[in-house]
Amino acid sequence: MTSLRKFVGAPPPSPSPKQALERCEMCGVDVASSHNHVVDIDHRALLCVCRPCFLLFTRSDTGKFRAVPERYLSDPSLTLGEWQGLGIPVGTAFFLRGETGLAAFYPSPAGATECLLDLAAWTDLASSHPLLASARPEVEAILIREVSGTVECYLVPIDACYQLVGTVRLYWKGFDGGTEALSAIEAFFADVRSKAGA
Repeated sequence: MTSLRKFVGAPPPSPSPKQALERCEMCGVDVASSHNHVVDIDHRALLCVCRPCFLLFTRSDTGKFRAVPERYLSDPSLTLGEWQGLGIPVGTAFFLRGETGLAAFYPSPAGATECLLDLAAWTDLASSHPLLASARPEVEAILIREVSGTVECYLVPIDACYQLVGTVRLYWKGFDGGTEALSAIEAFFADVRSKAGA
């Protein structure tokens, strides 16, 4: 199973010719440091997989294993007032639809922390912003961030949320995070923006 540390930080030292950076957690073949992921629904775990194993699970939104899509989309029309109407007590949160409903999480120095979500407010918001309802269950999330009075809203693969949580855990220092954490978070969102074409 994948630890959050794998998603952030400096790359590991170059492997010796006989040692691979990673192995597929399904079939055991060597995989590059940049590879696909599959979600194990039963254990809420992310598995690092080779491309053939990934492709085995791309045609279904059911079953124990599901491929994590690679799409990034944005909704630039979400307003600050709409975001505040959700009553989320932090500036960044992601929303994941699972078998038991919708859950909201925010990245914290302790990991992904679940927070209460007003489901009626979310339903109203999703009726005006179809992107919010289009994330595939368990494998995609809606990532929303408020910074300096503006709101960013993205549909992202769930492994991007793992990366953000790992970044916060790894770099956060003190009350405000510190410059290293803030810089790493900004770099993360710049990458998301670029992939979403925002």
